[in-house]
Amino acid sequence: MRFLLFIIFIVVPITEIAVLMEVSEQIGGLTTIALVILTAAVGASLVRSQGVQTLMSAQQKMQQGQQPGQEVIEGILLALAGIMLVTPGFVTDFVGLLLLLPLSRQFFAGKLLERVILKNMAQNGSQQGQPFAGGFTQHGQERDSDIIDGEFVNKDSSFQIDHDKKNND
Repeated sequence: MRFLLFIIFIVVPITEIAVLMEVSEQIGGLTTIALVILTAAVGASLVRSQGVQTLMSAQQKMQQGQQPGQEVIEGILLALAGIMLVTPGFVTDFVGLLLLLPLSRQFFAGKLLERVILKNMAQNGSQQGQPFAGGFTQHGQERDSDIIDGEFVNKDSSFQIDHDKKNND
């Protein structure tokens, strides 16, 4: 976790500054600033349109009775793409563009979904035999949380016997 924070708060800004300085030397400072503002504006509008398409796809899956897991993860990746595109700099714009393009976004979303499912299955596999484990079985089938396996013992059997004796007398 510390390594990730180090990259986010130290490496990324230093890289962005270095790239911005190099680009401004090549095309000029005002042109670089205009290009950064333009990518932010275009990125924000593209994220909005892609987000609407992803939302419509998720609603369609829910109407068909399917879980929209892929679409939910794609929505999260679109939000991340929006953050990347609005952040000043060309490196973050490149990463945001990768997350914005449908093919690469679907690829990343599929990989993340696989990872989440495998992690969920591993956790639930270790919970087998525990009551109220919920979630999914090892084979990926959803457990029915309304069914509890167990045995029934009537502890008031003496009452039943006494009650039966009174009815027979």
